[in-house]
Amino acid sequence: MAVVKGQARRETEVRQRPNQISMRNEVKRKLIHLSSLGIPLLYWLLPKLTFLWLLLPATGIAIVIEVLRRFFPNFDVWFRQVFGSLLRPHESGSRPEINGATFVLISACLCVLLFPKIIGITSFTVLIVSDTASALYGRRFGKRKFLRKSVEGSSAFFVTAMMVVVFFAFLTGATWEFLLIGVVASIVGMVVEALSEGGSSIDDNLTIPTTFGGVLWLGLVLIDRSDLLKLL
Repeated sequence: MAVVKGQARRETEVRQRPNQISMRNEVKRKLIHLSSLGIPLLYWLLPKLTFLWLLLPATGIAIVIEVLRRFFPNFDVWFRQVFGSLLRPHESGSRPEINGATFVLISACLCVLLFPKIIGITSFTVLIVSDTASALYGRRFGKRKFLRKSVEGSSAFFVTAMMVVVFFAFLTGATWEFLLIGVVASIVGMVVEALSEGGSSIDDNLTIPTTFGGVLWLGLVLIDRSDLLKLL
């Protein structure tokens, strides 16, 4: 009986965390998150400089909104009335932290500025697809704890991250080395996501794509396949 109770308690801890919103609002939030797939799509189609002319102003507007929320209480009240159901507790308190959407835009800028195009597009797509899969699958089916998340959610992250790697390898004609390093990058990204926690000072929208992209980039350089970085 004690074993059953202990297992039930662990399952409850995995599924319920203080910074979680309702499952319904989580789905809404992740659908908005998925709409960010338009960012790597546009980057695929446009030259880097042209894309930055679109991305940087959008990111600047998001940052201005964050500043307004902190220094103009009436604006923050209006913001929470409109978007409150989609905000996590640490994003909507009396001293709100930067919300996930702003971090997504900042992350997109970093992916474009730091990485070769193929790495940036792959890394950002992994963030959008795999973070969404991990959150929703983990919330629905998570039972066994893995670091700060669940085995089920982290498995969903890894599987979908590899699907993204295979997808872009197919589109660009990348060789098996890209897939091999993609496995390593997906494992690292999975661990980073599992270590993340809502309300922490560094958002996983930043840590996931930068670590995934860094590992993928470094791995290709170390195995002397820098030519794969020029596929796009």
